[in-house]
Amino acid sequence: MNIPRPIRIATTVMTSILFAVLGGCVTTPVPSAQLAVADAAVQHANTSSTSQDAPAELQIAIAKLSSARQAETNRDYERAIQLAQEAEVDAQVAELTAQSARTRRAAVESQDAAHVLVEEIDRQNHRRADQEYQ
Repeated sequence: MNIPRPIRIATTVMTSILFAVLGGCVTTPVPSAQLAVADAAVQHANTSSTSQDAPAELQIAIAKLSSARQAETNRDYERAIQLAQEAEVDAQVAELTAQSARTRRAAVESQDAAHVLVEEIDRQNHRRADQEYQ
């Protein structure tokens, strides 16, 4: 089948235009949802307890969220999405680190209380033994 040259050129141009238009539709969308989720995670993690027990981890999350917002402003949506996801994870790490520190302190306090209780029981047993001996 022999297609005339002007029709082939027109078909090629139309195909190129179609791919250019479709390629424009494939761009990364504005990361509003990801930024909102990251913002909520950072706000949830940003407590006095986390600030005290995991300040470095919390600051990393806050900094990444700030960088994600800046990337969105610069229309670097892929970077904004990546940083927002990292900020969310870092906020969770901050919360878990703070929770771990609180749990460790509670364990130490429980061990100390148990030790004091054992000492008191030993003293009472020694008193009883002394009283029985006399």
